[in-house]
Amino acid sequence: MAKHKIYTMSFASVYPHYVTKAEKKNRTKEEVDEIICWLTGYSQTELDQQIENEVDFETFFAEAPQLNSSRKLIKGVICGVRVEDIEEETMQEIRYLDKLIDELAKGKAMEKILRTE
Repeated sequence: MAKHKIYTMSFASVYPHYVTKAEKKNRTKEEVDEIICWLTGYSQTELDQQIENEVDFETFFAEAPQLNSSRKLIKGVICGVRVEDIEEETMQEIRYLDKLIDELAKGKAMEKILRTE
């Protein structure tokens, strides 16, 4: 079975869209980065390096230092699919990130987005 095309897309090519989506709703690039770092365990420097190296999504998540155990608390629908029901691990990680960026753009408080409450 062929891999989904998002796996081979560079994370750097999609990242500006995350930032734009957030900024359109008066959120910041720093908040986007905080979410990505929370989810993946990358430091800001490591995140910047992954973007600079233009790694693909599959590599981005495969090399993530420490996927946050609280990510399993992320629930809801993204692209018409419940994120908690996605069986393929990498796709689920990608959709977790999509869901968190959506929550940011919808004005949700960072504490709720980062599941600290």
